[in-house]
Amino acid sequence: MAHAKTVPPNYPERYVRLGSHEINYEYKDGALYIYPQEQLQDYPQKLTDCLIQFAKTHPDRIFAAKRDENGEWIKLSYAEVAHRAWRIAQALHQRNLSENRPLIILSGNDLEHLVLSMAAMFAGVPFSAISPSYSLISKDFGKLKHVIDVLTPGMVYANDGQLFAKAIQACVNDDMEVVTNSGKVAEKSCTCFAHLLDTPITDIQTHYATLDEHTIAKFLFTSGSTKMPKAVPTTHLMLCVNQQMLLQTFPEFADEPPVLLDWLSWHHTFGGSHNVGIALYNGGTIYIDDGKPVTGKFDETIRNLKEISPTVYFNVPKGWEELTIALENDQELRDRFYAKVKILFFAGAALSNAAWDRLDQIAQQHCGESIRIMSGLGMTETAPSCAFTTGPQVMAGFIGYPAPGCTIKLVPTGDKLEFCAKGKHVMNGYWRLNADQQVNVFDDEGFYHTGDAVRLVDAKDPRQGLMYDGRLAEDFKLNTGTFVNVGTLRNRVLLTGNQFIQDVAVTGCNLASLGFLIFPKMDACAELAGLDRQNNSIEKILSHPEVREWFVQFLKQYNQQATGSSNRVNKLYLMAEAPQLDAGEVTDKGNLNQASILKHRHALIDALYDETTTHSFIIRI
Repeated sequence: MAHAKTVPPNYPERYVRLGSHEINYEYKDGALYIYPQEQLQDYPQKLTDCLIQFAKTHPDRIFAAKRDENGEWIKLSYAEVAHRAWRIAQALHQRNLSENRPLIILSGNDLEHLVLSMAAMFAGVPFSAISPSYSLISKDFGKLKHVIDVLTPGMVYANDGQLFAKAIQACVNDDMEVVTNSGKVAEKSCTCFAHLLDTPITDIQTHYATLDEHTIAKFLFTSGSTKMPKAVPTTHLMLCVNQQMLLQTFPEFADEPPVLLDWLSWHHTFGGSHNVGIALYNGGTIYIDDGKPVTGKFDETIRNLKEISPTVYFNVPKGWEELTIALENDQELRDRFYAKVKILFFAGAALSNAAWDRLDQIAQQHCGESIRIMSGLGMTETAPSCAFTTGPQVMAGFIGYPAPGCTIKLVPTGDKLEFCAKGKHVMNGYWRLNADQQVNVFDDEGFYHTGDAVRLVDAKDPRQGLMYDGRLAEDFKLNTGTFVNVGTLRNRVLLTGNQFIQDVAVTGCNLASLGFLIFPKMDACAELAGLDRQNNSIEKILSHPEVREWFVQFLKQYNQQATGSSNRVNKLYLMAEAPQLDAGEVTDKGNLNQASILKHRHALIDALYDETTTHSFIIRI
């Protein structure tokens, strides 16, 4: 319960109205079952029914907007999106596309991507947004080839054909139609996006009426943090149920249509299903942000936030850390950002206590009150949401309570509790994965086993909610037989050392003691050393006495809470090379693959554990 805060019972005006967090629970056969007391309310049959509805009731309301090459906002109303989507849907319907020959979208978030995805749902043709990094960063296109082998698409779209030419030429077969908005793919024949828009509407609306809630709307791929990405068939039922769960969690969305400014990628469930879905389901507006919380791109986010005042703002912890710094130093940004926002939401990783406190302090100083910082737990397989941090408590690592429509089962696994979920928002199984590979995905009660571990805030009272406790697959034993909870260790490192630590892998499997492979924040380390990041080598920065001393003190402070060999760490290696996408060391959304890191960096681990080896990147205490 350390660092827990209690929201005042009489919320100030700025606080958002939230749904119930009341639960029922029971213990049965060693497992704990948690049920929300609030029942799931009615929802539409298909997600695109919302587009049809708002195109009629609020035709001129902006659904989506994005800056053009001149920096001007191009805005599409609900009526405009629907009109364009029906025409493209007619074109898709006239082709031999289906769940066995779906549409894949290689390029990132833009208005054409949005319209094309709505059209695919109108046509009953599943679409799959693929990480652009599989085409633009990967050298061997291994993951893109895997995606195409799994889905066997009938159509491939890329906004800029020339930009994606190498990937298309290497991976796309001749029987797959290629559509581009601009640019050529060498000598390959391509269909122009504008040509699809010119298709006359004939029977597509009649066809749409025959589709039901079990129609696959999209294929989303898992992040591939343990193995190659798996395809998750996401039905209209899953999407609609999840959005209704979200609406009952945030009833504020019904009072005021949400306004989002969002960079989160649509090939991820957080950006593509959760955030786009929130705008569409509630008749809101999404402004597509070309910025990202990375060097050279975050300025675009700041520029956009000085023009667009969101009512709810979503980001990953890294984005919140960058935004916090900007908010502290920019009055104009604070004025615009806090003008309308009622919910601050993070997901994807833990937000450190330090970052949480700084963000909360800015809101209190600027607004005279706190703004609710929310999180939860969800995954691609659950479309995505399962639990939210409703209720009176807010703190780092807290994931809250099951949303209406979701039943949670906590199953003892070793010394952990596995988080299992059941509901209409949960997939039926992975696409084209054989039965043997899916045997442990669901139990005999139909609960999806997520592989995530959680713990009770209060072991004697499940009504106090849940805390995240890492991934089960990452855990290992020392050669003494001592069990190591990797997720807990990693979270502690990232929560307490976030100022200079980007990520960490935990070493020690079948060895006598634990160690860390630390991926440092190079810009922050350079600043600590008083060195120019651009004009100094990584070795000079990481070997600087000030940097080494910080990590020495970090280890000493970390071990103050150690209780034994399962969590005491006296050695670390500062990693000069970032984790590699093609090697499977990192997912495209930046999550480390612990097993792959340990496999590919075994020489560094050997050096770390060889007491006779000294190196400026190795720190031992």
